[in-house]
Amino acid sequence: MSVSIFDSFLTTSEIIAVFDDAAILQQMLHFEVALAKAQAQEGIIPQAAAEAIARHGDISMYDVQAIIVASRRAGSMAIPLVKALTQAVKEDEPSAATHVHWGSTSQDVIDTGMVLATREALKLLDESLLALSTRLLDLADQHLHTPVLARTLMQPAQVTSLGFKLAGWAAPLVRARRQIHIAAQNALQLQLGGAVGTLAVMGAKGPAVLRRVANELGLKAPEATWHTQRDEWMRLGMEVAILAGSLNKLATDFSLMAQGEIAELSEPTGAGRGGSTAMPHKRNPVSCMTALAAAGRVPQRAAALLAAMGQEHERGLGNWQAELAEWPGLFISTHGALAAMREAVAGMHIDSARMQRNIDALQGLVYAEAVSLFLAAAIGKPAAHKLMEELTQKAVAESRQLGDVVSEAVQADSELASQLDLNALQALFQPRVANANAAELARASVRTLRQALDQVSSV
Repeated sequence: MSVSIFDSFLTTSEIIAVFDDAAILQQMLHFEVALAKAQAQEGIIPQAAAEAIARHGDISMYDVQAIIVASRRAGSMAIPLVKALTQAVKEDEPSAATHVHWGSTSQDVIDTGMVLATREALKLLDESLLALSTRLLDLADQHLHTPVLARTLMQPAQVTSLGFKLAGWAAPLVRARRQIHIAAQNALQLQLGGAVGTLAVMGAKGPAVLRRVANELGLKAPEATWHTQRDEWMRLGMEVAILAGSLNKLATDFSLMAQGEIAELSEPTGAGRGGSTAMPHKRNPVSCMTALAAAGRVPQRAAALLAAMGQEHERGLGNWQAELAEWPGLFISTHGALAAMREAVAGMHIDSARMQRNIDALQGLVYAEAVSLFLAAAIGKPAAHKLMEELTQKAVAESRQLGDVVSEAVQADSELASQLDLNALQALFQPRVANANAAELARASVRTLRQALDQVSSV
């Protein structure tokens, strides 16, 4: 698969290599070799024919570009590939040529080739996903009690724990890893059915050949041909798309916290990283930018894949071909976003002092809800809410700390002062008190998420 320079900019060389033209054709040849071997073991074709086919199972022996060009006219990538393989086998062992691709069909070799490539792509996703999730959980553990502003509707809301926020970022990634693993167990299956999915040419030995080919390739043997029943395959694709959405969320939050006016987080620095051709002072969040751009392309890919599910009868006309064209891009974009955020989080700088300054700059207003509930125990919720509205307005108007304004108001009301513990009231304005519950929730969440990571083996 060839990608443009701008596609390459948003992903990794490793994932591009998985879906490279030669790589896909090589996976298709793996299918042909495994098929011949299985058929020889079942006595359908001679052993010598299987050996001759195996000798020509290396894509480097063929003109890849010529096969691609020929496929446009043939209507299938498999047709010119099988033709080239047959010719090569014929020149080597003429009698073996008639046994190439015996009892199979183009979709068998193409789908299986794509399954094998997808398995390699999933290994790359899993490696990066495990590393990113683990790093976030490690940071969450380290910052359970680090105060940071929680923001709702893009505005300061309350003080929370940075560990709680980091665990929140990690949670959907851990879930994605588990769900992708489950979906892969079902979707990474052999495609082998022959012309209309019935294995008719191989007769009674067809099921045995199918099991042998699946075993040879390390794939699940399907219960039935899935030429036009794409549900399990699509579930895997949609889980990958959901992962991209979670990475989009992570990159969005990170980039917002990295804004110069906020400056609570920043990406790793280094020579030539995140600079500007015009402004020497800039340190742009290039990893977040890459992740946002890459992940932002995934919804359209997912929609295109879903739209291709209505495949006609026993072989799709156009929609299967559209699916094949979209599928690699889903993984290429998602791995690009994942690799970018893995890099960003691996070297992420956390400025806890700046987080505290941002909290302090809000004059204690972010503690208003906790104080209102504290006062409600003495004067009731409606009265406490009304009083706090007045006191917050006064704090803003006079540019004072809300804690001082509230203390003065309580001390000025002898009846209220007699009912309240002033020390307990002042403690509500301490960040470590305000985020204590979040810290404990984060501690429990990190423990649960680590267990979930340990329970999922690699693809």
